[in-house]
Amino acid sequence: MVESNISVVNSESLLTLFGTRDQHVRKIRDVLGVSITVRNGQIHIEGDPKAVADATEVLEQLQNQANLQGALGEEDVGRILAAVRNGQSAAQTAPVEVLRLGRQVRPKTSGQARYVEAIRNKSIVFCSGPAGTGKTYLAVATAVAALKQQTIRKLVLVRPAVEAGESLGFLPGDLQAKINPYLRPLMDALRDVMDPELIKRYTDEDLIEVIPLAYMRGRTLNEAFIILDEAQNTTVAQMKMFLTRMGMGSKIVVSGDTTQIDLPSHTRSGLVDALERLAGIEGIACVALSEADIVRHPLVQAIVKAYDWRPRKRH
Repeated sequence: MVESNISVVNSESLLTLFGTRDQHVRKIRDVLGVSITVRNGQIHIEGDPKAVADATEVLEQLQNQANLQGALGEEDVGRILAAVRNGQSAAQTAPVEVLRLGRQVRPKTSGQARYVEAIRNKSIVFCSGPAGTGKTYLAVATAVAALKQQTIRKLVLVRPAVEAGESLGFLPGDLQAKINPYLRPLMDALRDVMDPELIKRYTDEDLIEVIPLAYMRGRTLNEAFIILDEAQNTTVAQMKMFLTRMGMGSKIVVSGDTTQIDLPSHTRSGLVDALERLAGIEGIACVALSEADIVRHPLVQAIVKAYDWRPRKRH
């Protein structure tokens, strides 16, 4: 048996760290099998050496997160517990300053931190990973930060309008009404990091554009931040067309989930092809996120794992 101690700043910090009715610390005790008590302004941890080391790391990471965001949720405890047990390091990167009052976006996992750093440092970034890993959200937040810092002049959000089991022809309305559902996830991410009035003004001034992939043909975009979402549903030709729209001073982020391809059978995904074809080119980064980077409801991670035992093989 070994012991470890962590200093606590004040009782309010201790309450945040332990959670209502000690729910956070009880979860750590149950999962790691350690004893956790408070003595003389210190958290005292006792148990087997590996369990004590893991519990100390979990509590220190939770303490850092509480200091940054002012609160802790059950999902934070579960995520950090899982990361420490899997030997993953904490997310370490500067927060993303967005255009919504009082909002900062912080990567919550080491994989997300690598993704944000890649976007900041490379001209083209490809990101693949399952649902809930923040592929779209972090790209949009980082693009809005670049718009705020005036390192770009325009934000372009792009999605392929590929049907997933339903026909566009059966949806009501004109062409724009049929396309809007495909663009909704991008708008949802945008609304979370920008005030609605600012989105409307920037859209009216053509500083923000949300369009289907087909509308990119024939254009050259200079000093723009261009995001292609759901890129697994592009063909190889469409991906080439999209990437060659890049003008001077522009940045591109391409994201998608290669296990959720809705293209016709025997059609090769442009994202799968690009990840193989363009890896290793200077100025291009390829980031792979995993189940450990899922930050939605804890059940999402379990659902992804349940489906992963028999992944769809469509390349």
